Amino acid sequence: MSHQEIIQKIVLRATEVAKSPYSLAAVGLLASYSVLSRINAYLSRRAANNNCTDKTWDWKKEVVVITGGSSGIGASIVSKLEKKNIKIIILDRNKPPVRPDQGSNTFFVECNLAEPGAIASAAAHIRAEYGHPTVLVNCAGFSNARPLLDVTEGDLHSVFSVNVIAPIVLSQEFLPAMIERNHGHIVNIASMASFTVQATNVDYACTKAAVLAFHEGLQQELRHLYKAPAVRLSIVHPSYVRTPLVEDLLRKGNMESVTVEPEDVSGAVICALYSGYGSQMVVPPHLTWVARLRSFPMWMQEKIRDSMSELMIEAWNSMPKK
Repeated sequence: MSHQEIIQKIVLRATEVAKSPYSLAAVGLLASYSVLSRINAYLSRRAANNNCTDKTWDWKKEVVVITGGSSGIGASIVSKLEKKNIKIIILDRNKPPVRPDQGSNTFFVECNLAEPGAIASAAAHIRAEYGHPTVLVNCAGFSNARPLLDVTEGDLHSVFSVNVIAPIVLSQEFLPAMIERNHGHIVNIASMASFTVQATNVDYACTKAAVLAFHEGLQQELRHLYKAPAVRLSIVHPSYVRTPLVEDLLRKGNMESVTVEPEDVSGAVICALYSGYGSQMVVPPHLTWVARLRSFPMWMQEKIRDSMSELMIEAWNSMPKK
């Protein structure tokens, strides 16, 4: 039998299979799923953005504040925004390294987010020097990465101050001007720890669950109390990100399959900002199912948490102890 005859037989057989009722039903189901997914995404976006658009965004006039902008995810966001010469204020306790391609419209304000009163002072300086921010990216993060009984009270104050209190206080500082103009965008970098927790990560996961509650609660207040439907809120839930914060864990544990790069997270933030709409994103997207984990049967939830805890413990056990 020649190659041409073989190909003709394959084509004929494929045509017969495609015409079968089962194949047509499968195609119909896939098409329906695709359409429903698009409708669901559209309705979700409309609901998260109060069924309104904001066409007043002008990136030549916007003022962006990024906490933790000296390194990691924050630095990657800064680098991407600089391409449009947007006015950026980096709020960090560490000065960013000098880069040859650094934008001329990027400024640094030193601030220890865990120090009482430091945020109010820095916010007043930003307003006086650069104007009212229209975008706030709460990117600074802190992790103890230790079992709960090894975490001191001081450690708890530090992780909650940076991860929870700072985003809330900064929002209190900059929201009034956003509400008055009905224009602005607050982005919170949370974590997949908002949805699930593992051993050696308890206090950190508590803070990220709190950030999710803050995001959802503030959305309600902007809609119902402050009547500012065009002030956008976004939240990003990354998996383990290759940053200085977790570099030791990634190096010691077998966690490559659940690791993303800072550029992956910053890309999601940039997409949300430039779209003019708020959103909730999981990075990488194929792990979005983790957000639905609590709807799973309890035995399945525990199995998933167990597998993640084993990875974390493997990494923690291989790290030098103080």
